[in-house]
Amino acid sequence: MICEHYYISGRVQGVFYRASTLEVAQALYLTGWVKNLPDGRVEVVACGSTKQLTKLKTWLKEGSPMAKVQQVEVESIINMPDSTGFEVRY
Repeated sequence: MICEHYYISGRVQGVFYRASTLEVAQALYLTGWVKNLPDGRVEVVACGSTKQLTKLKTWLKEGSPMAKVQQVEVESIINMPDSTGFEVRY
């Protein structure tokens, strides 16, 4: 299992981006979380196989129907705490 940390910028708050990310991540059987940041970006931490994370990253670049994603930054995570399931954090 590998983990990645994503920062998504653009019009990604108030457009169901977190809720949609939760649905996609759960459908892909990923673990981790998604949350809004005070600066208007969305932050995602996800763990799974390379194939699962590639599918998530593809979706993150598109986003929910009302979102306008400008950029997706990705970092690999070396030490991810144990997590079960995928959740929205506040």
